[in-house]
Amino acid sequence: MVWDAWGVLEGHKPLSPEIRALIGGAFGISAETVSRPGEDAVRLRDSALTADQSAELAAIVGEGNVSTDHHDRLVRAGGKSTFDLLRRRSADVQDAPDAVVTPVDHDEVLALLTYCSDARIAVVPFGGGTSVVGGVDPVRGAFDAVIALDLKRLDRLSAVDVVSGTATLGAGLTGPQAEKLLGEQGLSLGHFPQSFQFASIGGFAATRSSGQASAGYGRFDDMVHHLKVATPRGTVELGRAPASAAGPDLRELFVGSEGTLGVITEVTLRVHPVSTNTAYEAWSFPDFTTGAQALRALVQVGAAPTVLRLSDEAESGVNLAMADRIGGATATGGCLAITTFEGTEAHVAARSAEAAAILAASGGTSLGADPAVAWEHGRYNAPYLRDSLLDSGVLCETLETATTWANLANLKAAVTGALTEALSAQGTPPLVLCHISHTYPTGASLYFTIICAQTADPMAQWGVTKTAACDAIIAAGGTITHHHAVGADHRKWMTDEIGDLGVEILRAVKAVVDPAGILNPGKLLP
Repeated sequence: MVWDAWGVLEGHKPLSPEIRALIGGAFGISAETVSRPGEDAVRLRDSALTADQSAELAAIVGEGNVSTDHHDRLVRAGGKSTFDLLRRRSADVQDAPDAVVTPVDHDEVLALLTYCSDARIAVVPFGGGTSVVGGVDPVRGAFDAVIALDLKRLDRLSAVDVVSGTATLGAGLTGPQAEKLLGEQGLSLGHFPQSFQFASIGGFAATRSSGQASAGYGRFDDMVHHLKVATPRGTVELGRAPASAAGPDLRELFVGSEGTLGVITEVTLRVHPVSTNTAYEAWSFPDFTTGAQALRALVQVGAAPTVLRLSDEAESGVNLAMADRIGGATATGGCLAITTFEGTEAHVAARSAEAAAILAASGGTSLGADPAVAWEHGRYNAPYLRDSLLDSGVLCETLETATTWANLANLKAAVTGALTEALSAQGTPPLVLCHISHTYPTGASLYFTIICAQTADPMAQWGVTKTAACDAIIAAGGTITHHHAVGADHRKWMTDEIGDLGVEILRAVKAVVDPAGILNPGKLLP
């Protein structure tokens, strides 16, 4: 990915005159594009590695796989949160890993962790670099130096069990790479988060990723059959069968551990045959409450499609306004829901008919396939728009949570209110958009997008606002994160999430597998 924004260079486009006029009128700003500083203008902290340390690292992975090059360090100087991207625009000296080290296999990762533990060098596992919660920020903690442990060379499909429906993938494979290798075997993971194009298999596991097709295929952690993990104390391999009663499932310690307990090097995952048929249908509901009740009815009777999401009135209205400005309006107000169904022709026909009957009986009006097809076509583009908005004086960021169906309306109102109050108090009243992105029989996630004019200090502006939103999430009974993970940004709320004793348990595990504390300091554990 590019160093100062999301994605690849060719994905970035300036705002159209129509969209610039729309946001300029909404927020009372000119929305003129401001150029970003060039890569050469960014000042990084000097590498703190000694010559002897660099030589020891090179002895493990090879001379060409240890880099202190400015560009290599810069592109691994953090993830892709708004905090990260605003820092990239700063003239201040910035933190970056002291070196980028690229091992080729599990044994090299293990050797690196053993050496770094003895040498007291912090290690930040780095996959696709897509974290939006500070999960790959190069925090040194108590250590003099920190390296980015880039896993991109762990990129093999090493085993496929067609009979059992599993495949073993290297942690460094990106989503597209994994789908290509599996597709050659007629298989698919069906895991398509918004970060799919760049994020890695190891990152999906380490953060409990949830893809846009989770209604049909489950979250990534649901797919994990077996893990291979390198720790400073040695190798951990977990997962022998589809289910087990052999004590607590220790896979759960490492799935979601965000690189703080070990480095996931290999994952065996549930896979399925590539779908032969897909059906699309969009629905309109008169309001969010009616739409949410319809989704709940669908999920609780076991009739959920492969993709199921619902935008609230504000998000539906903005999407309609933007589509109308560029001549592509496809809906007429209300709340837009998207459904897609994958499988055999008979399976898709039966499931889509059952779902349509339930949604219609719950107050929905079919809009046909076009809005759903349009959503799928553009589902990876939103982060690019965020970058263009940031360049035009508009703050744009997201956050997510989840709760039970009974508490959904309360949580949505609490978070929307906290965001609105915090930003209005700073003189920048926001537009707060929300959608249900993932559903379960007992509840659903809420994904918020916040758009407003930037203040003179957008870092401080968003810091105050994010704190208010997270406090509101905890007070209203939501989880601090549904799929973005904890990272550095959410760690202060982990005690609220799991309690003092829960934090103590995690710290005890870390003390066993990482006694020196070198693994991803400053993340997850408060």
